[in-house]
This record gives sequence, structure tokens and C-alpha cells, in this order.
Amino acid sequence: METLHPRPQFIRNDWESLDGEWHFSFDDEACGDEKGWKDGIEKEQVIQVPFTYETKKSGIHDTCHHSIVWYERTINITEDKNVLLHFEGVDYRTTLWLNGLMVGTHEGAYTAFVFDITNFVQKGENKIVVKVEDSIDCAQPRGKQRWLKDNFGCWYVQTTGIWKSVWMEYVAPVHIDYVKMTPAYDKQEISMELEMNQFQCTEDISVSAEISFDGKVMNRVSTRVLSGAAKLTSTVLENGDPWNMKRWSPAEPNLYDVKFELFQNGKLVDVVNSYFGMRKISIEGQKILLNNEELYQRLILDQGYWEESDLTPTSVEALEKDINLILEMGYNGVRKHQKIEDNRFLYLCDKKGLLVWSEYASTYTFNRLAMERVTSEWLEIVKQNYNHPCIITWVPFNESWGIHDIRVNEQQQKFTEGIYHLTKAFDATRPVVTNDGWEHTISDIITLHDYEELGEAFSKRYEDEQRLLSNKIQHDKNRYPFAKGHQYKGQPVIISEFGGIAFCSESGWGYGNQVKDIESFMTRFKNVHHAIQNLDYVSGYCYTQLTDVQQEVNGLLTIDREAKVDLEEIRKVNTRRLK
Repeated sequence: METLHPRPQFIRNDWESLDGEWHFSFDDEACGDEKGWKDGIEKEQVIQVPFTYETKKSGIHDTCHHSIVWYERTINITEDKNVLLHFEGVDYRTTLWLNGLMVGTHEGAYTAFVFDITNFVQKGENKIVVKVEDSIDCAQPRGKQRWLKDNFGCWYVQTTGIWKSVWMEYVAPVHIDYVKMTPAYDKQEISMELEMNQFQCTEDISVSAEISFDGKVMNRVSTRVLSGAAKLTSTVLENGDPWNMKRWSPAEPNLYDVKFELFQNGKLVDVVNSYFGMRKISIEGQKILLNNEELYQRLILDQGYWEESDLTPTSVEALEKDINLILEMGYNGVRKHQKIEDNRFLYLCDKKGLLVWSEYASTYTFNRLAMERVTSEWLEIVKQNYNHPCIITWVPFNESWGIHDIRVNEQQQKFTEGIYHLTKAFDATRPVVTNDGWEHTISDIITLHDYEELGEAFSKRYEDEQRLLSNKIQHDKNRYPFAKGHQYKGQPVIISEFGGIAFCSESGWGYGNQVKDIESFMTRFKNVHHAIQNLDYVSGYCYTQLTDVQQEVNGLLTIDREAKVDLEEIRKVNTRRLK
């Protein structure tokens, strides 16, 4: 596959990847600032960005925790334009210097961020220095990263520093900063809200959007930019024909192209190429609808880990391989667990028609700092990934992690309710699952985690829908479906974690008793799937999990993506309900 832009949904042609070799130093004595490393670090070793020092692919492979690390490299500036320096993901607090001058800071591991370095660079060579501070604080959104010295349970080696791509692009002084695209499926229109990098501009600024499909222009709309913002609405129909809208779905993942052009005093100064999908997610009673038709979700849990690179994909081809394997096994979606994946993964899901539940990385304590960090970063994640048609559900919390007392603690309940309403305020188009697995407060879908290994026992437990959702009985692990003061209001129900079968021969753990051979595996796999598929009130499921992850060996694939069982047999089980 050719080189793919780090943000395939927001492309300018004039960009340059900064992935590759950087100078690198640990700063265990916290002396880098005092020693003036902002002007140049002590070049102890080199690292391959974007792989963290904990990984084999970085060239270092030190799995111990180091709270401060430094990076350095030079960039060559060749154009007389504004220069933007993009970081797709750095864990956790980033400080940037350029030619010895501080440019800025950013906090958060899972959001992309950008610095305008125009006033700090000169023509020719320039020195970038990056300091990253990480911690084992449980008030820091960690996801599946351990905070103890060694791996334990389902928590793995930590991720520190630059773990996603770094890149640079040249732009005009006035340029498009952000676009929010909302499909109005029933109206057969697309709404586009644009923000510029400057909000106070006395010059004549206008913007246009050209909508096309398969190279053929559908429509072109334009408007003036006022106070740094503009809104455009366009039909997606060719010649007004109401029958030719190209909808997006797993069966037909059609994508419209859109080209945004920005004009300053009549002169073209910025061009951004993007795309969108015409699709609608809605809920009617207990049913989830995609494009006004019932959607039965066959999801697989995916933690996005690789043997040599941990949370960082080894390549774009590796991401595409995972998606192809998921589709081959008959799944129509993925729950990306405790991680915000690379933008190129979401692009490939858009392109191939794989549904995505986007789940945030948990904290593991509840205090003011944790609440502030979660709120700030989560809302930025929703903003940054809003335009991807593949994302159909937002999941800000999982299994009461970071909100351990939510069942009885009113403050923790109010926190989740606040995140729910803030998410819906920005995105009214998608369901929000407030606390995936159990102890729900406000939630558009009721999700249950249950690792019962016997299909017959599973059927028995779930046969009485009213009793199960009454909140009078525990459904799994001494957990109730709802927090106290909350009750079932007729929402759709999804079994969003189950399975997790491991083989006896494997070194590590799975859920329940391990199985001795493939025949035993498939018998258990079939029986529990059939039990769920036979429940009329359940709208889908999510099987644990796609691949093994370090000590957790309950994947359908090894961490090297080798199949443990016949994938065609997995597909037959997944597609059974459709027959």
C-alpha cells in the first residue's frame, strides 16, 4: 500500500512525515530542564518514532517505567508559508521547543494536537526538542496500561511518549482549521460547519464545497466566512433525482468526496480534500436502526496490540489485515477497547464498511483531577472523530473503572450523566453507552458483560427479560444492570462482552475453564452464541476477543494474527441469525 496520509479525512497536498529516527534520552533524575536540554538533549540513543521505548520496534525495548523522556530531531523548512507541526498521539504531557524557544504544551494521551510553529522557524534547518512526562497516576486516563511494576490481570506494559505519527504541513496564514460534517439521511443532504484558524479577519473570506461521487460532481455550494466560521448545506443527489443517493452501510460502504476551497479577496488560499458517508443511526424502542432498517450487531472486541509495537500499529497494512480478518469471520463491527485507534484505521473502516464502537481509556480512581482530564480529552475525541461514518456508538466509560462506587455514589452517577449530556450536545446523531457492562445511569443502549461459558446456563439466565432488567437480580460478577435510582426504560440490549475462550496449552489466561482442543472450543463457542442469537430482545453482541494480548490469551487469533481455529467456522456461527 502506498503511503497513506496520517489524517485521510483532512488532506492537504503539502505535508511531510516526521516518523523515523529521532535522538532520545531518559531523564530519570529530572535534570533535563536544568541542563538546558531545550537547546539540545544528551543524545544517549536513537528511537524509531512513533514506537515507544517500551517496544521492540522502537529499537530500545525497555519495559520499565520512566517518567520523563526527551526527543530531538531537525526539520528542514523550504517554503515561505505557515508551518503546522502535528502530533497524532503522545502519552502523556508534551512540551515542545523549537530552536530553543518554547512553543507550547499539551496534556492527554489519546487526542491529536497541533502547534503553529511559523514564528519559531527559519528557512533551512531547525531543531525540534520534545519533552514528555508520564506517570503511574490512576487519575490519568490509562486504558489497559499497567500502573504497577509488572503486568497483572488484563493490564499490560505501559505506553510512554510519542506513540502515533508526527508530521508537518505548510498552510496559508488564513486556512481551514476544522470541519464538522453531519449527514441528514432522510433529507438526502450533508451539513458542513467550518472553522478557520482566525476568527477576526477584516478581509473578504469565502469558502466553497464541491461534492462528488466516483469522480462525478453532484453539487457545489459556497458562502462567506463571518467571524471565522461558515455553514454549508448541500444535496447529495445528482440532478435532484431522489433515487440516486449513495448510502453508506457495511454492505455498501459508499463514500462521497468533498473538496473545500478557501478564498481570500477572491484568491484561492487553501484546499482540503475530505469525504463523508450518508448513513443514519437511530433507535426505535428496543431496536437499533441503520438507515431506518433494523441493525443486528455482530461485534468483536479489539484492543489493538501488536507483539513488537504494543499500542502502535506496525503499519497501515497491519491495520488493513485486522479489518479483513474481522470481516472474513462474519463480524460487521468492532468495539475498539480502551483505546482511540489510528485515524487510518477509522479511514479503512469507513472504506470497507466495518462498524466501530469508540471507547475511551479509563482512569482508575475518582477525584477532581480525573474528572477534569476525562471531560476535556473525551470531548476532544468526539470532536476529532465525529466525521467518520463507521463510528456508530460512543462509549466513555467501561465496567465502572474509575467510577467504582457508581452503583450507590450519587456524585459518580452525576459525573457519567454529565458526560452523557455533553456528548449528546455535540453529537445528537449517535447512541452513547454511559457505563459499558453494568451499573448504567443514563444510557441509550443497555450493555451487559457476561462470561458464562455454558450456552444452556446463559439461556436460562436471560430467558426472563423483565426479571433480568428489573435490577433486582445480579446478572454477572455481583453486578446489577443499573445504578441505584436508575431503571430500565425500554432501550435496546446488547451483550457487549462474552466468550474469551482460551486453550489449555496456552501460557496465560482466558475466561472460565480452558478448553483442550478445537472441537471443545467450537462446541462452547457455538452454544453460547446460539443462546444469545435466540434472544429476541437482544440487538447484538460483542465477542471477546480478536487477538491475544500479552498475558491474556483468549483471542481468536494469536497476537501475531495466526488463526487458532477455522475462520470459516467462526463465520458460519456469526451469520447463522441471518438465515
